[in-house]
Amino acid sequence: MSSPQKCAAVVVGAGPAGLAVIGNLLERQLGQIAWVDPYFQAGRVNRKYREVPSNTKVSLFQAYGTAVQPFRTVINNTQIPNAFSTLAKLDQTKTCHLHHAADMVKALTDGVVKMEQVYQYEGVVTAANLSDKSSTWTVRVKRQGSLNEVEIMTSRLILCTGASPTFLPVPVSGLNIQPLDLDVVLKPSELTSHLPREIPQTVAVVGASHSAILALLNLVDLARTSHPKLRVKWFTRHPLRYAEYMDGWILRDNTGLKGSAAEFARQQLEDEALPKSEAGKFITKVDCSDGKELTQYEKHLPSCAHIVQAVGFTRDPLPEMSRNGLAFEPKFDHESGGFHDESGQVVRGLYGAGIAFPERVVDPYGTVEYAVGFWKFMKFINRASQQWTAA
Repeated sequence: MSSPQKCAAVVVGAGPAGLAVIGNLLERQLGQIAWVDPYFQAGRVNRKYREVPSNTKVSLFQAYGTAVQPFRTVINNTQIPNAFSTLAKLDQTKTCHLHHAADMVKALTDGVVKMEQVYQYEGVVTAANLSDKSSTWTVRVKRQGSLNEVEIMTSRLILCTGASPTFLPVPVSGLNIQPLDLDVVLKPSELTSHLPREIPQTVAVVGASHSAILALLNLVDLARTSHPKLRVKWFTRHPLRYAEYMDGWILRDNTGLKGSAAEFARQQLEDEALPKSEAGKFITKVDCSDGKELTQYEKHLPSCAHIVQAVGFTRDPLPEMSRNGLAFEPKFDHESGGFHDESGQVVRGLYGAGIAFPERVVDPYGTVEYAVGFWKFMKFINRASQQWTAA
């Protein structure tokens, strides 16, 4: 193992949140920053969700891309046409497919890693240990294609490690039912080859969130075109919920349906619309409200060949975390972006952001949500990083 390198910060993850952290740290002229990611390809949003319609307006992707001076420098130095000029030509008041946003993140990443303050490490962080005596983190990085690890010493470790679709155990035992990855269902170009065309198949879809509605939309598109024998059973516990634009704020901003998902749901999936809509030709709604969930699963799942669970996201595994050589489980503070240990003590120099570590927000009605989205990450990081860099 080579001798430790010293940096002002180590940022783990190069998705939209990790990039936002880098941009803010560069703007604050913190010093040398180590940035670690296996790919530097705009995270899961680029690898998995390019074909997904966003629930964010184009103008907010634009706001993200121009929020800090280092980003604006990259944009000004990038030959036109590029991802930024493409975004600028779209209707700023509408949503768009996520490939536009992913291309912007990738272009910004390509420019930022060329800056002299950024040390790019293609690889993964395997472990991190905090020495309370020196308030220093020792971060171990395994680089791509190398058997050896390098060590980086820093006073700030920022985790933007992402999340993946949650999969829960199927509540009925003894079924011959195959999981169908939500990531696959959200990618129509891949979904078409995962299901047989001429064999009758029923797919169970669990959930009523943005991703669940998009899963239903993609499966209906498949059934009415290339897979005429495909049918869907939709298991949901509550009525469809939509984002509502209030006076200066959005009700259910993080949990309600928006964009094309909301349009499809209103026109084809509501109880009064489903029986006579095109989607209703292929979808059977299974009401799981009021404690009927297990009974409905037992009744309807045996006829299903596949199950898609659109029930949220679970943060991806963290590196081995230790403090003075002793393993510990960091607990995230959704307001400061910092962490506590099991006893409630602040863990110095450890911070997080992104879908794995989102900001907790409370709307004027007192409803608590977690803020997930490019611009929401940027706003949170911009505020929280003032404390991170002052610490």
